[in-house]
Amino acid sequence: MKLKKTKILVYSVIITTLIYIVWRIFYTLPFGYGVLSLGFGLFLLLAEITGMFEQLVHFYMMKEIYRPDRPEVEDKDLPAVDVFIATYNEPVELLYKTVNGCVNMEYPDKNKVQIFLCDDGGREEVRLLATHFGINYLAREEHEGAKAGNLNHALRHSSGELVVTFDADMIPMHDFLMACIPYFVPDLIRAKQIEEEEGIEARRAREGKVGFIQTPQSFYNLDLFQYNLFSESRIPNEQDYFYRDIQLAKNSTNSVIYGGSNTVLSREALDEIGGFVTNVITEDFATGMLIQTKGYQCYATDEVHASGLSPEDLENLVKQRRRWARGCIQTGRKLNILFQKGLNWKQKISYLSSIAYWYDSIKRLVYILAPIMFSVFGLTVFVGKPWMLAVFWLPMYLINNSTLKYLSGNIRTVQWTNIYETIMFPLLLGDVLLEMVGISQNKFAVTRKGGAKTDSKYQFKMAIPHILLTILTVFGIVRCMRIVFQYGNVTILFLVFWLIVNLYNLIMAIFFMLGRKTFRKTERFRIEADGNIAFGDTRMEVKTWDISEGGFSILLKQPKYIPPEKIITVSLKDNGYKAEFKAEIVQVLLLEAGWKYAFRIMKIEEEDYKELLHIIHDRIPPLTKYIQADFGFFEDLRSNLVKRSKKLQCFNRKLPRMNLNQDVVCNDGSRIRILSFNYHYVTVDFYGEERRDNIVAMLNDQIELHLGYEKTLDYQLEKHKSSVSETYLYRVNNLEEMLANSGLEPFLFHTDWKKINHPKAVEKQRKVVNEFDELSML
Repeated sequence: MKLKKTKILVYSVIITTLIYIVWRIFYTLPFGYGVLSLGFGLFLLLAEITGMFEQLVHFYMMKEIYRPDRPEVEDKDLPAVDVFIATYNEPVELLYKTVNGCVNMEYPDKNKVQIFLCDDGGREEVRLLATHFGINYLAREEHEGAKAGNLNHALRHSSGELVVTFDADMIPMHDFLMACIPYFVPDLIRAKQIEEEEGIEARRAREGKVGFIQTPQSFYNLDLFQYNLFSESRIPNEQDYFYRDIQLAKNSTNSVIYGGSNTVLSREALDEIGGFVTNVITEDFATGMLIQTKGYQCYATDEVHASGLSPEDLENLVKQRRRWARGCIQTGRKLNILFQKGLNWKQKISYLSSIAYWYDSIKRLVYILAPIMFSVFGLTVFVGKPWMLAVFWLPMYLINNSTLKYLSGNIRTVQWTNIYETIMFPLLLGDVLLEMVGISQNKFAVTRKGGAKTDSKYQFKMAIPHILLTILTVFGIVRCMRIVFQYGNVTILFLVFWLIVNLYNLIMAIFFMLGRKTFRKTERFRIEADGNIAFGDTRMEVKTWDISEGGFSILLKQPKYIPPEKIITVSLKDNGYKAEFKAEIVQVLLLEAGWKYAFRIMKIEEEDYKELLHIIHDRIPPLTKYIQADFGFFEDLRSNLVKRSKKLQCFNRKLPRMNLNQDVVCNDGSRIRILSFNYHYVTVDFYGEERRDNIVAMLNDQIELHLGYEKTLDYQLEKHKSSVSETYLYRVNNLEEMLANSGLEPFLFHTDWKKINHPKAVEKQRKVVNEFDELSML
């Protein structure tokens, strides 16, 4: 049923698109409006046809997704494997995590696995890292060929039948080898038999030889699109669509793209093409294609077995995408794909479609400029009546939207595709045009990983094209609406719709360029691991709420007293890994789900740190994998505006601050109201009676609360030109006695914390609370 629906959708897209193109060619070009109008009209039509070609090829390939079956193999048949970690200038701390993941990969005979740290920077600290982990270190005196040359150098110093390539930031899971190597084993066994019986030439000419297996490049940090647009819980990583959908679609035509990392390759295939290709800046794209020209079958899987870092700042994202754009166009020109021997017509079309994708920057510019040309400058680029648009354009548009969402498994929509393209087109346009006319970039630009760099000047500079186009678009909308109201010309409303959609995309692009302040030094992962924390004579069994390389947090249904001044002993266990370390509490917050206690790691031994890294990274990253409920254009804009304008409040409370608002009787018979309580301090209201330096409050029949006066909050609040009458801060003098009393928790926990500590309730006492936190310094 699903396959039938897929075919119906795909063929509907093909039919409606072809009808639309025919209509556009014969009925919508602005003949008779001048050379400039006709020229831009033809340019718009060409841009549409190019985009539709790319889309039709993709949809057609996706009508039958093929996932290769992993063969069952015997351990004795598993071949020798060489693992190459390519590095140039990445931080050693980043490499440490990758190497730690590599040495943890399972394989029946570990002697068959050789790991090589391929350092093109020749750094002593990297050599020491390799020695520390007991792996091979390779450096070269000549640095020709950039990353490809580095990998070729490693090929000459290794001999395994299979080669695994990892980027410096990509951390493999323990099952990487056992998930990927079996795909090669039947072919390798058969190849040896053929060579023994018929010779080396027969081996090379065999059918069904496997060239490489590409697993997804998954990422454990939020990409900039998720983070900058406050959409971390709404959209998946922008690259997921390529690795989880597009690559799988290419299996059926044997045109899977080698992504450079998280890949297993046949040494035989690499030898046959002369190693990794060195004359282009996207050596992976070219290498994979040449392997396929030699008759090797190459597969992509959607199983995640390694994860790494997305670019963490705009400058490095731009550098990465410019290299990809130039490299793919450069490869297409140098290898002359259309006439490349060894590729069939399906492979050629697939690769041409992949290269056409990088011309989307030109297409997007035309799509944004076209309505501006008429609405602002009076230049007609398109002619057509509204009913024609409803007949020829609208069905194609709606079917395309539905098909993309369905076939991608809700990983991508037309709306988000438009946002991504609008963000990137000005950043890539110049490079695409230069490469298109043969002005190539020959220097390999390394994408820096490990530490975001905020550069507001650079961000503003990159946003200037979006800002200018936004101003023109708004001006165009105003002019069009004036025509509608003055002359009643409703036919122009289609143009208004076009302008409004472009305006939405441009504003989202500006939001992206403005960025978002980064607070975290290490990524947090929502991991529920078993934990044990100990301080003094107290032991607590807990579950983690999240974990990072620098700390963790737990979630408790009811607040507990964990002394902020003490070092806590912690033990975490998950998936067979166990890490022990010392930590201190740094923050306590009340969330909807309960009380969150955050801890910072103070001391951890190296073996435990390795185990902690396995707990964190030996898993599929727990980030959003699908587009969540779509709130629409206006909600996207509203959400971004609200979240950007909202002042972030960072609380450094190290104890749970509970809003009790409870009347209690003192030992002298008077009544007071305890407003807030955090074990060390309380705030008190005397109902207009005279303040006393020392109070003994009777919480119930079992508990006496001994309080010593600290501050009158009114005095401190005068600087804010506000006053909360008769509110005082008291220190708890008998804490140990109270903690030992079994009646304390029933008194504290009798109330509905979610209600009494709800943000709206807390806001009513904001002035008191802020002063309370300031004076207690907790």
